[in-house]
Amino acid sequence: MSIKAYRRDFLKTILTGGAVAGFPSIIPSSALGKDGAVSPSERISVGLIGCGNRSAAANTYHGYEKSEIVAVCDPIKQRRLVKAQQFGGCPDYSDFRELLANKDVDAVHISTADHWHVPISLAAARAGKDLYTEKPLGISIEQDLAARQIMDKYNRVFQYGAQNRSTAQTRMGLELVLNGHIGEVEKIYIWCPPGQAGGSATPELPIPDGFDYNLWLGPAPQAPYCRDRIGGGVHNGIFHIYDYAIGFIAGWGAHPTDTLQWWADNTGMGIPVTYKGIGTIPAEGLFNTITHWDIEGTYANGLKMRFMDGPSMRKTKDIPHIGEIPFGHGVLFVGSEGAVAVSRGTWKLFPDTLRMKAKDPGKVRLMVSKNHQRNFIDSVASRKQPVGDLASAVRSDIICHLSNICIRTGKTIQWDPAKETILGNPEAIKMMSRPMRKPWRL
Repeated sequence: MSIKAYRRDFLKTILTGGAVAGFPSIIPSSALGKDGAVSPSERISVGLIGCGNRSAAANTYHGYEKSEIVAVCDPIKQRRLVKAQQFGGCPDYSDFRELLANKDVDAVHISTADHWHVPISLAAARAGKDLYTEKPLGISIEQDLAARQIMDKYNRVFQYGAQNRSTAQTRMGLELVLNGHIGEVEKIYIWCPPGQAGGSATPELPIPDGFDYNLWLGPAPQAPYCRDRIGGGVHNGIFHIYDYAIGFIAGWGAHPTDTLQWWADNTGMGIPVTYKGIGTIPAEGLFNTITHWDIEGTYANGLKMRFMDGPSMRKTKDIPHIGEIPFGHGVLFVGSEGAVAVSRGTWKLFPDTLRMKAKDPGKVRLMVSKNHQRNFIDSVASRKQPVGDLASAVRSDIICHLSNICIRTGKTIQWDPAKETILGNPEAIKMMSRPMRKPWRL
């Protein structure tokens, strides 16, 4: 039994009347979590897996009375040591499997490179940990579908790291649309920052001391170490090399597609079933993910969604209100009686008088979350799924993958939502999965 589990059982014995010789009959309320306080034994213990830039979001756990970070992990020694010191000199690990074996860890925050998101998430679920996983979800549709085991088989709490759901403007804007305040939705536009070209595989460099490069690569193909591959150079290649990601079409696109899916989940729309469009893939350099794109997705009922990178959207003159929307990423719903655009912490309403109805939009209401990490911790404690649920994450991530496959094959893609597969295109069907370097597997 872990020390933490022992403390919990000890307090439970006291609270249910078990006899403990010599124990005082008066217990301070702060020790029992009363009056707003949370006893140390009841705090959710979080393990941080991945100590790069995206791990900054995990700082919230250490500032929240209901949680604490008790372990960190990263194959780059210097990064994890800095984080361990930040969190009171907690244990640090190079291998995520060692952290998952720590029985004092209740939940994990996964902020690794994209190609590790689903494999580590599944390993965490098997180890009995609840998990917050950064976006995007998987680097293939196969990985997205496999991720469902986290809930279906292992019954874990899962928060998807698309934190727009925890901003009031996103929630209220969608509620305006869901309650009919812009009339019938006639067209949807979503956009995000473009990808990057460039990067160099040379010069090949010796692996730095304290870096388990083989573990960092994990299921990705073997490749020589160079500065641009993992972000040590001018660019951060982990977002723009196809072995580790599908590019900003998912790395940034996860935010607007997740917002779109939050709306769609509350209308019964599912995801678009047809995808057609164009995109640009660099012909030179180390980076080989899509940089610019313009995809039209069509839902089963005929409603059309257009998904673009930001610069491509700005050049498109027939998009309503585009000159009045300054967001770098977002979703624009155009209705028969108005329009709503939402992004992280901001919105634009057409007409602006729609904001008068935002506080009481109607009977369709969405879950309220004011902080994504705290919502996750609260959900771990209550055993209820948080605002960024896994089922929705799978659907929104598949939109990104089908858009990517459409561009790479140069053909219209048909999606069967019942069988969850691409129809009539062997080349595209093959792209639904990615090989994994042995011994790694889902």
